[in-house]
Amino acid sequence: MDCRCRTVADQPGFCDADLSADGFLGGRITLFQPKSGYRAGVDPVLLAAAVNARPGQSVLELGCGAGQAFLCLAARVQDLKITGVELQAAYAELARRNAAENATAAHVATANLSDLPADLRQQRFDHVIANPPYYRAGAHSQANDAGRRTALGEGTPLELWFDVAARRLAPKGYLHMIQRADRLPDMMAAAQGRLGSLEILPLAPRIGRAAELVILRARKGGRADFRLHAPLLMHDGAIHQTDGDDYSAAIRTVLREGAALPWPEGRSV
Repeated sequence: MDCRCRTVADQPGFCDADLSADGFLGGRITLFQPKSGYRAGVDPVLLAAAVNARPGQSVLELGCGAGQAFLCLAARVQDLKITGVELQAAYAELARRNAAENATAAHVATANLSDLPADLRQQRFDHVIANPPYYRAGAHSQANDAGRRTALGEGTPLELWFDVAARRLAPKGYLHMIQRADRLPDMMAAAQGRLGSLEILPLAPRIGRAAELVILRARKGGRADFRLHAPLLMHDGAIHQTDGDDYSAAIRTVLREGAALPWPEGRSV
């Protein structure tokens, strides 16, 4: 059977037969993504839920993949001006398709962070969000699929992600980034001299377990003291005891209903 294969800038795209249509936020979003290769999980959903955006504001997602994070954010906050940047042309085209399929206005540029299009370099945004590759170059087993390999293994230094975010943020704008907890020292070092009012929200799998992920919130020109919040628990109980998921109530409302992440009280200034 023939399948439609989309191509972008002479690079092969995804065949429809190789894509799955997956529901997120209790079916509010349908995301087309490859059946094999890099597939979005809960991390981009949590990232989007952490963003304190208001209707009418502008959002830039660095490394947007197929668009899951910005689509989840747009489902929660109306009338956002969304821009995405994605290195891999096939995923950038998929993000455009997903935006159209979910009736979300978004401009997605195919570009390397180190060489953004001229028009993007002239813009400033209220929010920048990012879910960079989790592993340092050479620090994990290489995936066979090129898309998954690029998404998981660091090709662009984490410091450059912070530099681009800081340059593209408007004064008092926010960066939100989700990363592995063991990359926190790298994140703190990269933010130094670029962003202030740093807050870290650890995400721990269960009570008594160390955090595996962290969400960083930082503000351009922020002067508030550093804040390390208590961990947010992903699951109920100390061990998995029942069939199906056992997400905590707060996480379940984020994943199933598109609610905002319960960020600890207090504002960065």
